[in-house]
Amino acid sequence: MIEPASLGNFFTIFFTSAMVIMLGALYALLFAFSRLKGDARLMPLAYLSYAGLLISTLFLADAANLLKHPFWTVIVAFMLVGYLLAPHAIWHLCVGTHADEHAEVQPVPLKDF
Repeated sequence: MIEPASLGNFFTIFFTSAMVIMLGALYALLFAFSRLKGDARLMPLAYLSYAGLLISTLFLADAANLLKHPFWTVIVAFMLVGYLLAPHAIWHLCVGTHADEHAEVQPVPLKDF
């Protein structure tokens, strides 16, 4: 059984939870813009956001006493690996799904009126 987080860790849990949400969204946003715009300069910023997400998640897991139990440590690790790889998988899925749409569409010539 997990021992509950102490009241002294409430601010840490609150702040790191917010950071996990914000940095996760920033990572996904920068990753998507880097791929959509073809701007390679945004990808290091995306990975920097992920590093902040990783650090915030570890602080959150420690404050919530999750790292004291191997089961929850594995769950936290799977979550971090999954969130690192998910944008890559989603990008490849979207590109593969929409590749046929661009190949099938033929431009329609405009007629003079």
